Amino acid sequence: MSKKIQSALISVYYKDGLEPLVRLLHNNGVKLYSTGGTQTFIENLNIPVTAAEELTGYPSIFGGRVKTLHPAIMGGILYRRDDAGDVAQAAQYNIPAIDMVVVDLYPFEETVASGASEEDIIEKIDIGGISLIRATAKNFKDTLIVSSRSQYAEVVELLNAKAGATDVEDRRYYAGLAFGVSSHYDGAINSFFTSGKETTDKELFDFTNLASQTLRYGENPHQSATYYGDLEGIFDKLHGKELSYNNLVDVDACVSLIDEFADAQPTFAIIKHTNACGIATAPTAKEAYDNALACDPVSAFGGVVITNTKVDLATAEELNKLFMEILIAPAYDEEALTLLKSKKNRILLKRNNVVLPQIMFKTILNGVLVQDKDLATEVAAQFTTVTEKAPTAGEVTALEFALKVCKHTKSNTIVLAKENQLLASGTGQTSRVDALRQAIEKAKAFGFDLNGAVMASDAFFPFADCVEIAHHAGITAVVQPGGSIRDKDSVDYCNANGLAMVTTGVRHFKH
Repeated sequence: MSKKIQSALISVYYKDGLEPLVRLLHNNGVKLYSTGGTQTFIENLNIPVTAAEELTGYPSIFGGRVKTLHPAIMGGILYRRDDAGDVAQAAQYNIPAIDMVVVDLYPFEETVASGASEEDIIEKIDIGGISLIRATAKNFKDTLIVSSRSQYAEVVELLNAKAGATDVEDRRYYAGLAFGVSSHYDGAINSFFTSGKETTDKELFDFTNLASQTLRYGENPHQSATYYGDLEGIFDKLHGKELSYNNLVDVDACVSLIDEFADAQPTFAIIKHTNACGIATAPTAKEAYDNALACDPVSAFGGVVITNTKVDLATAEELNKLFMEILIAPAYDEEALTLLKSKKNRILLKRNNVVLPQIMFKTILNGVLVQDKDLATEVAAQFTTVTEKAPTAGEVTALEFALKVCKHTKSNTIVLAKENQLLASGTGQTSRVDALRQAIEKAKAFGFDLNGAVMASDAFFPFADCVEIAHHAGITAVVQPGGSIRDKDSVDYCNANGLAMVTTGVRHFKH
């Protein structure tokens, strides 16, 4: 049933993005009610607004703890317009109808994260706001709830399209979002009060109170998809089309990989279908990019490129020759940015210094898997040499490099590298031997000499076949977790043929 909005209560903590909605309601002749700072905000727009206390007969009391908790407001939201008894009581007690409520909640999570005192945190537990949200959502047959600033723009679009009215399907949809907001908020409060107590629960991901973005489609055109999160906090989008589902998955893989090289010299990585088809570290950005591209210039076509350093003009001139979906960098020279913007659809992102969550989620069957991110990064100090021959200093550097790439490549995987450059990888194979053969074939196809190269494996070698194949290809040093009951077979082969092998004790499966 379509209903024209005739009255609205607006009481929000955050005012950004609110003005277009307020103006639209005013232009549609909607009577506005408000409280405190929101009332002042509306008045400063030269838009008439009635203070909530004129309805209740009470001012804001107890330091603002009680403002809207009154039958004149809650009743105006909750009474059923098609119930004769409710309508009669509303008239008897002079309770005006409130058709729409725009409200958000005190920033509880932000206050906790800021390290504020417990007293300040407790005062950020919203009572009136959560009650308004639940009441309006409950009576969705008659009232529209707008429960987050992330919804303002789409509500403006909705009301413009429907001449200030909403259908019951619209109101039910926003009621669902509202109950998600309240659920998330209560979960955050619960976490605060139970923190420090014995619990096996992980911090859970709750998307209900996050900004959402409908994507064109999912992995394939027949799949619908939505992104929940704050991309604007992580990246400044400088140019290009909207990010797709697959773009976002690749961007996530890029960020995870390049973070392994946060303190390294200039490093470039090129990602295709979440795996690195090229990555290199060098003294200059241009050298790093050239070396990364050389790994597999065929796969690089249409890939996603990321770097840990500023993109200068010389590097941009080379980058501009490649058809790529996305380029991510912490900074760009102005001349470089101008050149890179010459391709209309190329997405250019400037990455901000934001700490990302350390927990991962994956839907499975009728539930969700939760795990810690794989944050283990082994360096030379954690290597255990298990062969008679120890790796040289150059080989150790290459082993560290290869292992970082290996960790972010789909299993089963083998990575071949020289000091600061990926030569090739075998990705997502059903046997480690197949992964190794794939890597060797790719490296040779792009003209790499594997003599003196190193090999990294994401898991142990169950047989000596991989080290034998690697040896015949020219590999001289190997890093692997170890732990197979037949480790000795691989070690013996290395000893008999002059290879160095180190183990880490850490497996890096990536499914």
